Amino acid sequence: MTNKPNIVFILIDDMGWKDLSCTGSPFYETPNIDRLAAEGMRFTNAYASCPVCSPTRASVLTGKYPATVGITDFIDWGGKSHPVKGRLVDVPYIKQLPRCEYTLATALKDNGYSTWHIGKWHLGGSGYLPQDHGFDVNIGGCEVGAPYGGGYFSPWTIPPLQDAAVPDGTYLTDYLTDRAIDLIRKDNAAPFFLNMWYYSVHEPIEAKPEKIRKYKAKAEAMGLHKQDTFEEGEPFPTEKMKHKRIRRRLLQSDPVYAAMIESLDENVGRLLDALEESGKADNTIVIFTSDNGGLATAESSPTCNAPLAEGKGWMYEGGTREPLLVKWTDVVAPGSICTVPVTTPDFYPTLLEAARLDLIPEQHCDGVSLVPLLKGGDELPRKAIFWHYPHYGNQGGTPGSSVRMGNYKLIEFFEDNRIELYDLEKDPGEKHDLSQEELELAQDMKATLWQWRQDVEAKIPQPNPDFGKEQ
Repeated sequence: MTNKPNIVFILIDDMGWKDLSCTGSPFYETPNIDRLAAEGMRFTNAYASCPVCSPTRASVLTGKYPATVGITDFIDWGGKSHPVKGRLVDVPYIKQLPRCEYTLATALKDNGYSTWHIGKWHLGGSGYLPQDHGFDVNIGGCEVGAPYGGGYFSPWTIPPLQDAAVPDGTYLTDYLTDRAIDLIRKDNAAPFFLNMWYYSVHEPIEAKPEKIRKYKAKAEAMGLHKQDTFEEGEPFPTEKMKHKRIRRRLLQSDPVYAAMIESLDENVGRLLDALEESGKADNTIVIFTSDNGGLATAESSPTCNAPLAEGKGWMYEGGTREPLLVKWTDVVAPGSICTVPVTTPDFYPTLLEAARLDLIPEQHCDGVSLVPLLKGGDELPRKAIFWHYPHYGNQGGTPGSSVRMGNYKLIEFFEDNRIELYDLEKDPGEKHDLSQEELELAQDMKATLWQWRQDVEAKIPQPNPDFGKEQ
């Protein structure tokens, strides 16, 4: 290939590791996304850099861990001024992507790419929008993180889409794909970077009625309606929600969520078809992944990540392990599988190298290029990958940090300074804590985690002096 490759980066909101047929879902149907896996590489140990959305999104664009950037929790566009409190007090964090970051979009734009952002942004409002961070086009990106209020059917409440000239009842996922296809079909002389960040499958869980009916019938045919769907767990660990209990979903059976995933899958198929029809598919890298784990323990708890533990907002595998598919014609072997652990900051140097551009290690300082893996390699030049989430998740998780080294993962929980150690190859569900059996390994990994936190100046939540007092 003589031309620089086009790039389509598809980021799904709240899609769990097992929410695709090709990753093991027994209920959801994703033939188009499965086709992407069959034509490219599927990663089995791919991770979001945070168990919630905004920090992961910042990592994509900066090549840095959330703790390095300073965005460690989802950005509350409502202007929340008080920290969340439980046994600890949440740490402060940045509420917008800093303008000093030389984003992936800017780097590509400065090297001749047309840069388009479509969909969710959630990295700041006025002055910090996609067009302020290197994107030529912004369709639907703003400070809000979900279509609350109006939902997925137009008219929408998302500010840049409130005046969209579409018939009432237009499905948001369809509309965003329409706009992406319009851009793809243009006779672009320059290579393009399409940052396709769907709002789906974030709440509110809404789908087309005919698809909901299909999955209601499927759930009944499978006998899912006769099985225990939820397990009521412990009270939430924060003062604000202490009177509520965590509600864990035990199986994938929600017909509305399944219908929502099917619509998403159809639209991914439309994107792939548009690339084929325009003659651009063979010179386009397509990446498909998610920003955090599936929502499994709070709100409507629409999905289940089993056998992985928990989900969005938690330090366990269900909170951060993601689907990751990469198609790159003549480079990635069709139907290939990679088991090497990879994480969000890796996308920045990967795409620079794929575009045959110079790396910028001072910018993407936490990422490692995945190009060697995409070409069939089986290792990367690093010792560990890290997470730091010093916050209470809305879904029941508590503040902590973690590190993965090889097959082992250590988590430190800040409420009681407890550590847990798991062999993920033998125990992906994190059921058997090895921290007392493998003392030397646990201490080595803990020291590695502590040194990393010191290096990035990670903030640690402090005890809440009012915890336990009557409110």
